[in-house]
Amino acid sequence: MKKWMDRLERKLGRYAVRNLTMYLMICYVVGFVLSYMMPEILNYFTLEIGLILQGQIWRLVSWVIIPPQTNLIFMLFMLLLYYSLGTTLERTWGAFRYNVYIFSGMIFTIIGAVIVYLLTGGIIGIGALFSTYYINLSIFLACAALMPNLQLYLYGLIPVKMKWLAYLDVALLAIDMVRGGLIVRIIILASLLNFIIFFFCNRNMQPYRPKEVARKKKFHREIQRPVKRYEGGARHKCAVCGRTEQDDPNLEFRYCSKCKGNYEYCQDHLFTHEHVK
Repeated sequence: MKKWMDRLERKLGRYAVRNLTMYLMICYVVGFVLSYMMPEILNYFTLEIGLILQGQIWRLVSWVIIPPQTNLIFMLFMLLLYYSLGTTLERTWGAFRYNVYIFSGMIFTIIGAVIVYLLTGGIIGIGALFSTYYINLSIFLACAALMPNLQLYLYGLIPVKMKWLAYLDVALLAIDMVRGGLIVRIIILASLLNFIIFFFCNRNMQPYRPKEVARKKKFHREIQRPVKRYEGGARHKCAVCGRTEQDDPNLEFRYCSKCKGNYEYCQDHLFTHEHVK
């Protein structure tokens, strides 16, 4: 999957939406304000497949503004938390991979809504069941998989590692799936299918850890630095005798691992020079 994603990023990476989490948060705020000022208008934004088939195609996108909560305190907490987690994922994966993760979650949710619509015989009125709740949860679960020992502070006081909160969320989801009917199961599975695919295709999370990603970025910055040139365009110069490859094409040059700094020596002085401390 990684190789396939790398090829896709090379072709389409320039079209990625930067800072996607900010736009998601703006949608949440708009939906939250509408839920207080004009709650009835939200009925025109839900993911109703039957109405979409009648021409209301904006519902394919507008359901993203349906707020998962209408409690002001919880909403503020959610905005701060998921903006932080979302931007962390985007920095870790890169904008393109993060876009694929979020948009695939939305697409799977729409597919789930189509399946529910067909199974219920075309009932209209269940679109409100589809909201951004599971998009947020997929962001949280991905962060927990990448940074299981990162601590969050419940109510700003109680430190809890992300992995324990993730286990709790998974347990609650399992209970909902057992107690709920087929419709509930389809909604949960479809909405979180992006995380399920990500988790099982990347069970070795090491390449995606923030520290590992930072190390790779630093390495790429180092190798992309301009090559140092000496007088006459030489690329190598002995720190002892000052000879370069232009003085003798047969000379070999090496860096000394025991010297403090980047000192390069020719083959005649590599083992005989005095180490720089």
